[in-house]
Amino acid sequence: MKKLYAVFLSLAFLGCNQAQQKVSETAILITNIHIVDVRNGDILENYQILVDSGKIQQTGISIEGNYSSTINGKGSFAVPGLAEMHAHIPSPPTSEERIQETLFLYLSNGITTIRGMLGHPRHLKLREEAQEGSLLSPRVFTSSPSLNGNSVRTPEEARTKVTAYQKEGYDFLKIHPGIQRDVFDTLVKTANELGIEFAGHVPVDVGIRHAIESGFASIDHVDGYLEGLVPVTAAVKPNENGFFGYNFTPLADTTLIKELVEQSKEKGVWIVPTQSLFERWFAPAEANEMLSEPEMQYMPATTLENWKKRKEQSTGEGTGFSEDQWEDFISIRRQLIKALQEDGQGLLLGSDAPQLFNVPGFSIHHEMAVMLRAGLSPLEILQSGTLNPAVFYGMEDEFGEIKTGLSADFFLVGGNPLEELENLRNVEGVMVRGTWISREDIDKKLESIASNAAKQ
Repeated sequence: MKKLYAVFLSLAFLGCNQAQQKVSETAILITNIHIVDVRNGDILENYQILVDSGKIQQTGISIEGNYSSTINGKGSFAVPGLAEMHAHIPSPPTSEERIQETLFLYLSNGITTIRGMLGHPRHLKLREEAQEGSLLSPRVFTSSPSLNGNSVRTPEEARTKVTAYQKEGYDFLKIHPGIQRDVFDTLVKTANELGIEFAGHVPVDVGIRHAIESGFASIDHVDGYLEGLVPVTAAVKPNENGFFGYNFTPLADTTLIKELVEQSKEKGVWIVPTQSLFERWFAPAEANEMLSEPEMQYMPATTLENWKKRKEQSTGEGTGFSEDQWEDFISIRRQLIKALQEDGQGLLLGSDAPQLFNVPGFSIHHEMAVMLRAGLSPLEILQSGTLNPAVFYGMEDEFGEIKTGLSADFFLVGGNPLEELENLRNVEGVMVRGTWISREDIDKKLESIASNAAKQ
């Protein structure tokens, strides 16, 4: 009997060893790291993360087993992958090489999820390729092509296009300016019937209050909110609002912020501020100074020339741009952002890249910096790019945290980002759905992207 028991133990031990060996063939163990818990702001010191099959299999102070793939984090901080919730993905006729380079620019900054805000049929395929792992890319959510005053001029056109885009499989509808109210209402009715969400701009003829009541999934750029602060007694012409309400800045009554924020909360409307656009592009900042930033080397030279021209057309001499009025404009926007964070549905991190002086991936750091200036804490800002997007998509069991069972989407940085957000720039490696991209690999690819951009 003792011999049989000994044989049983031996077989059990052998089975455990074989099982462990089977796991360790593909598993990656990351050691000597501090995990940033974005739910409560705790730092889990001297931890390890075990990754296998695209998932986080285990976290802990000590993970047993002999793994052939081990990465020494050297005391770095592990941060959940960020979501860029107002991204743009190039589309044909842009070359396939440039499309993939843009996706890598996001990844190189720890962005493992992107919400594309100007959809194209190619993006549907990119979403599939990213999901199945045949393309090195962030997780992709994609809008429909633009719905605007030119593409949907009648209720019938709105109904037809919404139906087509839902059938083609887009994740949501992208709303642009110019849509008339009756057309918009038909668009909303059709979208609700078909179960597809809509997000983006607030058309002037619709207005912020009706937009919120209509149930936008997200309103991007804080669009329409400043116009909503103008008292009815001012009798303004809505289409004379200027750049996101800039012209109405002197008329804005900030005591109305509370009402708009409460309405947004009641209707569950998320906000993507893209505040960096208004503190870089539409700002008294010098174009040449921004063009000298290191990240600009990753954009085609022709694009940089265009950015400079467009900035001069927006804020240069003869445009009516006033730095004093801009300061009031930014002050109001910051008040809105702070209030929407504290008492609204919440904020989603997004920078609108590539837009003027916003290089994909790198621009997210500018966005976080301006959110800090608006009064948000580093933890709140991190949550806007991790937990909040997961909640927004109802995918808290898939991404948003470094937790057992979730997708292996995180990156390592030198320095605690809760003490200094700028530490998020010190990327030492990125894990995207179980694929590890080392700092060496990042630098090599970025060098290639810069070389190609200089030729375009």
